Amino acid sequence: MQSKRANFRQEEAFIGCLPIMENPIIIKEVAKRNILTSGLIATYPFISSTIFDEEGIFIGTNIYNNSLVFIDRYDTDQYKNANICIFGTSGAGKSFYTKLLILRYKLLGIKQYIIDPEREYSNLCKELRGTHIKIGPNSHTYLNIFDIRKESIEEGESGYLATKIGKLIGFFNLIFGQLNEEEKAIIEEKLIQTYQTKQITFNDDSLYKANSEKILGKEFKTSKDMPILEDLYHILGKDEKTKKFKTKLIPFVKGSMKFFNNQTNIELDNELIIADVYDLGEENLKYGMYMFIENFWDKVKENRKEKKAIYLDEIWRLIGVTSNKEVASFIYKIFKTIRKYGGSSIAITQDISDIFSLENGIYGKSILNNSSIKTFFALEEENIKILSEFANLSEKEKVEIKSLKRGECLMFVGENHILTKIECSDLEQEILEGNKLEKKK
Repeated sequence: MQSKRANFRQEEAFIGCLPIMENPIIIKEVAKRNILTSGLIATYPFISSTIFDEEGIFIGTNIYNNSLVFIDRYDTDQYKNANICIFGTSGAGKSFYTKLLILRYKLLGIKQYIIDPEREYSNLCKELRGTHIKIGPNSHTYLNIFDIRKESIEEGESGYLATKIGKLIGFFNLIFGQLNEEEKAIIEEKLIQTYQTKQITFNDDSLYKANSEKILGKEFKTSKDMPILEDLYHILGKDEKTKKFKTKLIPFVKGSMKFFNNQTNIELDNELIIADVYDLGEENLKYGMYMFIENFWDKVKENRKEKKAIYLDEIWRLIGVTSNKEVASFIYKIFKTIRKYGGSSIAITQDISDIFSLENGIYGKSILNNSSIKTFFALEEENIKILSEFANLSEKEKVEIKSLKRGECLMFVGENHILTKIECSDLEQEILEGNKLEKKK
């Protein structure tokens, strides 16, 4: 903003300031570009020239003008979907930001499901009285990959077993390696036989208990009525063509990962559920992540009217080069269709190169393009170059991302691109960081 002295035009300037709706031409010509409306708005501390959603939650402050940033990601009038991508190097602040989102949305009663491969959300879960599920060699909580749940398909639709087999093919692609079309057909045949041992067929009525009447009160089969991995293991051993697959299942049935071979013994009915897969180890994380995501996806579809969110930390494990296109397609489907179920998917990663490594990056790019809100914390120059190939980054923004401090980020919210400093209260910081705050004091 620039000001000028009204030399020899004091009278005209005085008249222009009076509430008589008169603007002398000579003043208008001299002063008409003295300040633009965008600059004028920036002088007011509580009006953002970029993002200020009326029903949004507080994110932080605009680094340029110190205005407040409020975002309502569930506002379908402004945003195509409620999905978020959060990228940043280790220590840049992405985990703290994610926890802050979980905390603030928990206060709004929104159901949230978090995949936790690094055991970062345990304390937050305790503070917010969520359900913390650990799966691993030392855990006593189990989830059966063969479970077919009533909410797997929506009311009025059909095809329980067909829907489940499609998801199981993705899971066994992770275990058996990339299956060709012939192998997929054989595995599908064996899966059908496995469910037949429990009297479950493509007829949806077979999913209801025989002693329940086929009316509104009919009882859906529970996890105890479902097959487990060992049932498939025995069926694979009966056919010469599938004995090699049986061998690959040994660790999951009799070996170090036999905790996958159990009936489900947990209830997932809390507003906040943390799935801790840390104990699985680096090589086996993807199996547990996929199993929980498949389970959470059913919970998302349960009620379209409820707002909910799935947080996929270290998403590169499922859409990167170590995964396969069936699994990546399932993750992409979640990002593409979760909007119609009132949901939000959040992709979190520090390995930019990995999420764009599978199939020339088509799945990573699709997830990025299907996220209305993109948050970039500080990144290394190599990762910035990779990201710029798939995101619309200007040269100025590339420099900004590289020089961001901890807790600062570049946000793409709809059509707006703003630099934001993440802000929180002392109480929020104490909840999120526990004793760290006391040590600082």
